Amino acid sequence: MSEPPRSKELPVRLLTDPVMIEACRARDFGRVFQLVKARAGIYPSMVARRCDLTPSRVGEVIAGRRQLLHMDVIERISDGLCIPGHMLGLARRSWETPPSLTVTPREPAEVPTSAVEPLAAGLPGADVDSILALAAERDLSASTLDALHSSIADYWRRDDEHGGETLRPAVVGQLRYVVDLLKEQRPAPLRDGLHSIAAELARLTGWTYFDARQYNQARAYFTESLGLAKAIDDRQFMANVLACMSLQATYQDKPGDALALVTAAQDQARSAVGTTPRVLAMLAMREAFAHATLDNQGATHTAISEAHTHFGRISTGDPDPAWVAYFDEPKLIVDTGIAHGRLGEAALAEPLIADALRREHASNHRGRAFHAFWLARAQLQRGKLDEACHTAMHALAPAAAVSSQRVAAHLREFCEQLEPFSREPAAVAFESRLREVLPRQVSGWPRP
Repeated sequence: MSEPPRSKELPVRLLTDPVMIEACRARDFGRVFQLVKARAGIYPSMVARRCDLTPSRVGEVIAGRRQLLHMDVIERISDGLCIPGHMLGLARRSWETPPSLTVTPREPAEVPTSAVEPLAAGLPGADVDSILALAAERDLSASTLDALHSSIADYWRRDDEHGGETLRPAVVGQLRYVVDLLKEQRPAPLRDGLHSIAAELARLTGWTYFDARQYNQARAYFTESLGLAKAIDDRQFMANVLACMSLQATYQDKPGDALALVTAAQDQARSAVGTTPRVLAMLAMREAFAHATLDNQGATHTAISEAHTHFGRISTGDPDPAWVAYFDEPKLIVDTGIAHGRLGEAALAEPLIADALRREHASNHRGRAFHAFWLARAQLQRGKLDEACHTAMHALAPAAAVSSQRVAAHLREFCEQLEPFSREPAAVAFESRLREVLPRQVSGWPRP
């Protein structure tokens, strides 16, 4: 969120009031919103606008029917209402430093370049690269498209194993290359193939930004991907992109947006020729996530049932798109568990997530870390503190192996849920190990 104007700061007397301090410490946002209304004249509609929340969501929080737990939402509240970060257990916010105390960073010390200079001198400049690309003959064929599809499959595999942070420059570079190819006249089959590849590369770029919690960048690339797919009327892929955007909306605590996006995805899929049961099952599960974020138990259960019904209709001869191959039986099971977990149905969630985690491929580091978090969360909800901390410990090694701010935020969230048990040995051991394994991701984060 951009830096809030100084005029929007809360009164000092409110920020130093013990009631406000305690409400912030406990992250009792219903009480916080009531206090800023009574003491600062900031009404719920203004809170919603400043914090990028829906008015109905703010009303639910004030009424005690909803809790706000996602870190990015808490950060938006801190920035939108100008509540200092330390009061909410966050790092110092950029706007907290008065302009008069802002220090201009010193120029970094020069790094010896003797080893780098010969290599740099032998590389062409960016302008020469573009000239050479113009001069080169690019004899595009079906094998070229196959090679590009193969690269995309490899990118996704590496994203699962290592995360997208270091992968993104290569993906963006290839996206630019394909978009450049689209500027030339091509036969219709090749042109459509290039559009399809560009759409997938744009979606993958958006996904890497989503996993890094850079949501505005992610949305821009998802939107670009949607436009590329629409240009060739690939409605199944449009549904896929809309489903990604729906998932992102659940992370941004925008359940209304999440539901609207996933229902639009389902409309696209149903209107497409040849949409497979696997695609419909994946979309039904994303719908379940949206309903669960809204705490709509009945609709969540209905969507879960639809996902399993569609999955039961899958046959080996289905012409599944490559991008939905990941949605196998373990993925169906773990997503079912997560949907139940989002509803607080921990007794249903725990065995499902545990079963899927046992079957998860060892190389899928992000998936293993992510699903271990959800299992630990369900175990904690069931009062199994030692078991939950033990499970969460198992998430740390794969989390350290993959660059994913989304996973790191979930682990921080779990650590915060341990606060009532902060003196218990299992909780102390997990928090200590978390700081040891992921020091950069939790730096500036106060101890509970």
